[in-house]
Amino acid sequence: MSNKFPLTARGAEKLREELDNLKSVERPKVIEAIAEARAHGDLKENAEYHAAREQQGFIEGRIQEIEGKLANAQIVDITNMQNNGKVIFGATVLLSDEDTGDEVSYQIVGDDEADIKQGYISINSPVARALIGKEEGDIADVQTPGGQKSFEIVEVKYI
Repeated sequence: MSNKFPLTARGAEKLREELDNLKSVERPKVIEAIAEARAHGDLKENAEYHAAREQQGFIEGRIQEIEGKLANAQIVDITNMQNNGKVIFGATVLLSDEDTGDEVSYQIVGDDEADIKQGYISINSPVARALIGKEEGDIADVQTPGGQKSFEIVEVKYI
């Protein structure tokens, strides 16, 4: 039995777009480059040929990786769920730092989708683990590298 890993609908769509681009644009381009380099004769000292073959290996590897991820993903479309104010995978959470009053918004996503600069945090991050299951108005205590921080959950959106 393989373990399914969570992926937002948006994350799955981005992977499908990348897969489509690799198969319909990048793969044909590299096949053409290999054919062109082959036409130049001696392959042993043909740098273009070797570079194209290496690129082909990267593309094929990434295609397999994405296909595997999509096959093992449990795609969660948060917009189809009844918002009961609970923090769950895929939810967007507005937090207020108890010490500073600063507000920050995060969406809880799968490991592959996490990008703190864009406001996407991994379900396996300390902040997300502290938030899961809590509700609007609750306080979440998070152990950060800088010490213990407390956040009030101001709002939970399923968008």
